[in-house]
Amino acid sequence: MRNATYGTALTLMLGWLLWIGKPVLLPVLAAVISVYVLLTAAASMRKLPVAGRLPPWARRTAILLAFTIGTVLLFILVINNVAQVFSALPRYETNLEAVITRVASLLRIEDEPTWENLRRATLDRIDLRSWVAPALLSLQGFGVTLFLVVLYASFFMAERGLMARKVVIAMGGEEPGQRALSLLARINERIGDYLFVKTVVNIILGGASFAIMLVLGIEFALFWAVLIAFLNYIPYFGSLLGVLFPVLLSLAQFGTFWMAGVVMVSLSAAQIFIGAYLEPRMMGRAFNLSPFVVLLALACWSTLWGLPGALLAVPMTASLVLVLAEIKMTRPIAVLLSASGKV
Repeated sequence: MRNATYGTALTLMLGWLLWIGKPVLLPVLAAVISVYVLLTAAASMRKLPVAGRLPPWARRTAILLAFTIGTVLLFILVINNVAQVFSALPRYETNLEAVITRVASLLRIEDEPTWENLRRATLDRIDLRSWVAPALLSLQGFGVTLFLVVLYASFFMAERGLMARKVVIAMGGEEPGQRALSLLARINERIGDYLFVKTVVNIILGGASFAIMLVLGIEFALFWAVLIAFLNYIPYFGSLLGVLFPVLLSLAQFGTFWMAGVVMVSLSAAQIFIGAYLEPRMMGRAFNLSPFVVLLALACWSTLWGLPGALLAVPMTASLVLVLAEIKMTRPIAVLLSASGKV
């Protein structure tokens, strides 16, 4: 009874610390995950004909520079698309009014609900000016988080070379230090491979979705493709949300249900192909979490940190299982958390 009480108290205390420490911990954990992806990408550059001849520090510097540029471009993309969406709202209102009128006609509703009526009943009751300041603060917080992720990732990569010597000193000798380094190397390799392959899969999905939306003429196709790639880190629900946003936009943009259906079928086909065929073959046994564990991780982290927590939940949980699997004492826990028991 006493141990159960202590365990419950410890869990509540850790949950409170994670919730209250979100501004500090979120960019740190995002930077750690980014470093794993960047280091694996730098190691993969050895297979390239020209980049493979570069020294390791040069490859890591090039990857870090590309990551920094990509992060800046992501922030610019978000800012520009928010401004363009506001400028396109009047045109969307006209299309939505036509859709509502056709639906009312098909349902044979006598008093057809026009867009003006719906707007007076819904949007006109919302003070949009009161949303401007929180939206700007959210964009500002998003930019600060991206800056901190890049900054922390740079320092993590810079201090990586000193880590081996510090581990040997911390373990109290060369032999125990080498054993610890060997264990850390196996853990880092498996985590890095998983996160890198998952990121590559998401990039492929984002590229395929961008091509589909570009052919269909969907506005802001690049922004939606990037959003789909990020949301694919969230299993089960991420794919659904990734398809939902472009489908709703196509309905507002074109004002026809058949075009929205074409967008939904096309994007869903890409999601199904990559999720059911390509991803399992690329991921191998790295992603081997029980569905219940995945749902529990999503529930916990999204409750604590919202959407960023949902994005990081599965990568962090999968990395934790890989760590537990490499340590003899905690390997049974990893087996219980896995889907098939093979870790």
